[in-house]
Amino acid sequence: MLKLQYEEFVAHIHKIARRPDCNYMEAVLDYAVKNDIEIEALADIIRKNPNLKSRIQDEAEDLFMMERTAKLPV
Repeated sequence: MLKLQYEEFVAHIHKIARRPDCNYMEAVLDYAVKNDIEIEALADIIRKNPNLKSRIQDEAEDLFMMERTAKLPV
């Protein structure tokens, strides 16, 4: 049951975030509101998915909500 919810959540977030008027943080908020889930409860799912976590972190850094982390030049 939890595996299905995890996959559903990640798929929903990626689907919403692809829209030009939305980002990953807004997608997480949208999912939480539509499914009546507290955002803190979704934090465990986000932590388990490094791709999703990285995208949200990048957005937060771009919006100056977090300090930038050092990244290796690629």
